[in-house]
Amino acid sequence: MQASGNAHGRLFGTNGIRGKPNELLTTDFVSSIGKAAATMFLSKRIAIGRDTRTSGAMVMSALVSGIMSTGTDAIDLGVLPTPGLQYYCLLNSLPGVMITASHNPAEYNGIKCIDIDGTELSQEKEIEIEKIHFTGKYKVSGWQSVGVALQDNTAARTYIEAVLSKVKRDVVVSAGFRVAADPACGGAYYTTPFLLRELGCSLTTINGFPDGMFTSRNPEPRPENLSALLTLMKDGSYDIGIAHDGDADRAAFVDSSGKFVEGDLILSLLIKHRSRKGDVIVTPISTSDSVDDSASEVGATVIRTKVGAPIVARTMIDGKASLGGEENGGMIFGDHQYCRDGAMTVARVLEIMAETGKSLSELLSEVKRYHMKKGSAHFSGKWESLEKFIVERSNPERVDRTDGIKIYVKDGWALVRKSGTEPIVRVYAHSRTEAGCTRIFSEFSSLVHDFRP
Repeated sequence: MQASGNAHGRLFGTNGIRGKPNELLTTDFVSSIGKAAATMFLSKRIAIGRDTRTSGAMVMSALVSGIMSTGTDAIDLGVLPTPGLQYYCLLNSLPGVMITASHNPAEYNGIKCIDIDGTELSQEKEIEIEKIHFTGKYKVSGWQSVGVALQDNTAARTYIEAVLSKVKRDVVVSAGFRVAADPACGGAYYTTPFLLRELGCSLTTINGFPDGMFTSRNPEPRPENLSALLTLMKDGSYDIGIAHDGDADRAAFVDSSGKFVEGDLILSLLIKHRSRKGDVIVTPISTSDSVDDSASEVGATVIRTKVGAPIVARTMIDGKASLGGEENGGMIFGDHQYCRDGAMTVARVLEIMAETGKSLSELLSEVKRYHMKKGSAHFSGKWESLEKFIVERSNPERVDRTDGIKIYVKDGWALVRKSGTEPIVRVYAHSRTEAGCTRIFSEFSSLVHDFRP
């Protein structure tokens, strides 16, 4: 998934280090990253959380041993969503490490480092950890001053209570929503059901138990992986369906008719009902133009960034933005914490439904929609050569190189970019019409497939 672990390649990708346990993520390697992170952080304590993956306990044990060898205490928060760990770090001004591969399949795991303000670590600090790992220049403790292994079982509840404190709880409770929830057998298997019950929802849960093999479904909350939830929603007994990825920093929604809702529409909905004139909204270059339309409607300004939640979050901090988000369902709320937060997204959407008295489909009918299509292809060649090939053959009206190449054509745009987590190229197509979207996607997918290094 990431660099092979040698001194000539990066280890950290868009969202941490990811790979297969006992391949890239060997116990020796993980222990070394623990030593390097603790050496860089220079903190007395580091908080650690994990999702439900089968390899999680092994990876955590190796990580903790490395951290403790530097004389740093390790606080085990147990299984919880990534934003739960991040809120704990923010609340206690402590660095943290999350053991998760988020939406990736069960055979992968990962290491995501968190700064003392709850944000994902900056690239500069990740590079410093890599340097320490490659050079072996760790802080080493004497036998009498090694770190202590601690536990704190309060982090998940504290996090959910913080989410509840940010919404009009009584208003949501009075609505009495009927909710179907699918937390993917992952980090939110108990936190999201707890949140929904506290919000007065009548709840049916599927995949609401820990399963590190993800035997029920792939943890990526896309329609192709949510057949059970989509089927359940089609009988008309529920007001809304909710799904998470493996570490629950994202939330996906299904309306009362069983239709999956794309993440950029949820961001547009949040802008329309929770932003006002002068606010700043941050979103990657891959997000639909519906975001710009909603922002224009309320008088807010949109800043476009490279793809990646850490980039969005830090741009939000720099620009004092109230709201940020990605087309994959990862929303960031500036009044809560600067990281993607699936539980807060759920609470805010329910709050809007309760306040307006409208269903999710009714609310979305008021948001301008575009057609989008996404795909990917394996790619391990030289990006610059592929970029030149595509631009020369597509005759674009305009090219934006914020992240990859965003090529504007007569009836829409295409985005082609190299993934930061996998050896693939992602292709996005966007148009006002379905026919235009299909044509653009076909054209640029063919260019990627036709390219020969």
